[in-house]
Amino acid sequence: MARPALSLIGLLWVLLFAASCQLPALQLPGEPLRLSQVAGSGDAARRASLRLVLSGLEADGAGRSEQASSLYQRSLQVDPTNPYAWLALARQEVFEGDPDRGLAHLDKAEALLGSDEGAAAHVAGIRGAGLRAVGQRGLAEPFLREASERAPAQWADGKLDALELR
Repeated sequence: MARPALSLIGLLWVLLFAASCQLPALQLPGEPLRLSQVAGSGDAARRASLRLVLSGLEADGAGRSEQASSLYQRSLQVDPTNPYAWLALARQEVFEGDPDRGLAHLDKAEALLGSDEGAAAHVAGIRGAGLRAVGQRGLAEPFLREASERAPAQWADGKLDALELR
């Protein structure tokens, strides 16, 4: 009687392992967002859009800002409701372009993200960096402090690099 139960348990473990191989990487609670962790989620348009965002972050990390911006824009053409594309574009604008435009993009990302706890550190940090860049240091500091408390590895320097978001 014990032998069939062990065989059944073994079979369940094999099935569970096989099923887990099919799933995209999951974000752990309290862990800051990395877009590569959500790349396999959503419908076909969202996945295609996320692939473009990830390519954009690679280009951004390699110093190819124009190519990155073009990839972010293309990702939004594929899926204009992709909050991660808006977030990546906001990050790029705040740190390398027009902080006012970056803050506007961040507002769109935040509205689409809803209560995504994993993205909260990045939303706060990008907002703080954008406010600091436009001269509103007093408003910026609480956001930057929140970001560094939520994701110290990414935000201790007050900046989110493209590859840290990837």
